[in-house]
Amino acid sequence: MSAGWPMASYEEWSNTCDTLHAHTQLLGKLAVALAPPEPQLQHAALRLTARGWETAPLPAPDGSGAMVVALDLRAHQAVVEHSDGRSERIALTPDRPVGAVTLDVLAVVRGLGGALKVDLNPQEVPWKVPLDEDHEHATYDPGQVVSYFAAATQAALVLAAFRAPYRGRSTPVNAWWGSFDLATNLFSGLPAEPPSNDFIMRNAMDAQEVAIGWWPGDARYGKAAFYAYAHPAPEKFATADLSPPAAHWDANLGEFILDWDDVRSSQDPHAAALQFARSAFLHACAVCGWDPALGASANGAPPPVR
Repeated sequence: MSAGWPMASYEEWSNTCDTLHAHTQLLGKLAVALAPPEPQLQHAALRLTARGWETAPLPAPDGSGAMVVALDLRAHQAVVEHSDGRSERIALTPDRPVGAVTLDVLAVVRGLGGALKVDLNPQEVPWKVPLDEDHEHATYDPGQVVSYFAAATQAALVLAAFRAPYRGRSTPVNAWWGSFDLATNLFSGLPAEPPSNDFIMRNAMDAQEVAIGWWPGDARYGKAAFYAYAHPAPEKFATADLSPPAAHWDANLGEFILDWDDVRSSQDPHAAALQFARSAFLHACAVCGWDPALGASANGAPPPVR
């Protein structure tokens, strides 16, 4: 096992995980409120950077410049920065509820960038209390957050290496605040019928795609894992034997899964995870009828810089 690939089990840090997840929802809500809309809801996506979860530069509501809102998972602070150099930090402490942090962050955003309206109802999570009223999620263990961040960083590096050579349209490695996962989506260039008519599905899944991602687990699946799915996918999509051999189809999730423990216990975790991503994508391209050249491009090396 290589250094830098720590254990990551949702069951062991679920309380802190849910609190951190709720904090990321606020960042996502600010992106939704301020960023120009993009296809597949890309404007709502966050990024995992060297300090934690961050928005892209967002237009300040008063037109004064750009703002970035971040969760600094090294310093354990929420950060609001303005392009004019002003910034403020709010502590993420072990017993401080999400509601209190939310109110402080919103006050700073408004103070630095002007008035704005934000929908604070959480999305894609079991809890329904608005973020500014959430006093249930208050557990924040800095040590657990550091371990999560180390694991997420390694996963993001795998996903970035996987998408680098792809010649079709693809997303960056997005940090999704609804499902609390990291993912890159590769597109064939053809449209697709969304799986349902709810807001997220009809906007995010209107194109043929393959998604490769990682998440730290949740109440449905208590282990961290890499995953892969295709949309739309024929029935035979689930029948493949992928590499490495530990990869398997999970019928409940509707995805191929490679458990984090199987990755981190391998001789070369990065290579094992990259093998899974490429294996899943090549299989998806074959059974979904993609242009073979697109599949082949993702299995190669990044294009040379001339």
